[in-house]
Amino acid sequence: MRVAHIITRMIVGGAQENTLLNCLDLRQHWGDEVVLVTGPSMGPEGKLLDQGGAAELDTQVIESLQRAISPRRDFTALNALKKFIGTYKPDVVHTHSAKGGILGRQAAWSMQVPAIIHTVHGAPFYPYQNAIVRNFYRMCETWAAKRCHHLISVADAMTDLMVSAGVAPREKFSTIYSGMDTQPYLRSESERSAARQRFELQPDDIVIGKIARLFELKGHEFVLKAAPAIVAKCPKVKFLFVGDGNLRDSLTREIANLGLQRHFIFAGLVSPNEVPNCVAAMDILVHTSLREGLARALPQALLAGKPAISYDIDGAREVVIENETGILLPPRSIDQLAEAVIRLANDSDLRIQMGRAGRLLCETRFDHGFMTEQIRNLYVRILNQSSRKTL
Repeated sequence: MRVAHIITRMIVGGAQENTLLNCLDLRQHWGDEVVLVTGPSMGPEGKLLDQGGAAELDTQVIESLQRAISPRRDFTALNALKKFIGTYKPDVVHTHSAKGGILGRQAAWSMQVPAIIHTVHGAPFYPYQNAIVRNFYRMCETWAAKRCHHLISVADAMTDLMVSAGVAPREKFSTIYSGMDTQPYLRSESERSAARQRFELQPDDIVIGKIARLFELKGHEFVLKAAPAIVAKCPKVKFLFVGDGNLRDSLTREIANLGLQRHFIFAGLVSPNEVPNCVAAMDILVHTSLREGLARALPQALLAGKPAISYDIDGAREVVIENETGILLPPRSIDQLAEAVIRLANDSDLRIQMGRAGRLLCETRFDHGFMTEQIRNLYVRILNQSSRKTL
């Protein structure tokens, strides 16, 4: 089949990795003709398509397809998408991200594409937004949901959120977890010694990792607020932040103000291929974001046998099973975060037990081949339904 994936930008991020792997799998393992349509990748998050693995993929860059709202530019992008679809004539258009999803679905719907799918990696509306902005995005998603045949959620929690907001009925959603190359995480323990040397860690250091862009809503500030209490009880603790962004300088200043410079390590922006090595250096993962679909960092850590401590947001509880694979905490909590880190830092047997349980839970459901098989089966089902309607 002919498949076009549409996404706003291919930065280094979970939704982008998901999309890239899906495109490559469809081409390599199913023999499909695939084009990835994207806007320019601007900003400090990096460019995923420049980091290898995508050389054989046909890509189309539409300069006007950008994240920021601009009626004139968005209208230009919509027309460019329509022109592309008219020329390419895809059987399936699969959209991702808010802007790519809204413009892509409208373009595909107007061109009567037989199967239009949208993946909800994370809802564009969330509790911490201004109410007017939140309602605007909810209305946009409701409008766009009428211009596709089916929606994929990366977590059951995303379906619950969208259905409760009236975006679309539950039967229009399927949950397909965001796939990744699981093998580097499953075997990452063999890299532990080298990974810890890379970050100049001592053998008895307890490493608390966080994998996230250094941006608002990712929750690094909560880790900093909990850090003094953690270090007071566990002086061998080191915090490893993997990712980069516009908060780097302010976080560095705050760490200096706390006098905890020797307890924090910034890995900076790393390619997806380097993330398993970073995880190998960790003992525990903390996830303190306030908005995610289902953060890839959680299954990544669990696949590597590392327990996770997470705020109970969106899809986190679907992999962080309380006292089995990790610990769930109320969002924004500080004291409980410190207590949870101290508890696991002081109990290596519990870390091992939770890590093993997490690996068993995630090994199959987060494999990118399994993800693509489910997605392609959905394509076939929608195409079959579409063909019956035209008879």
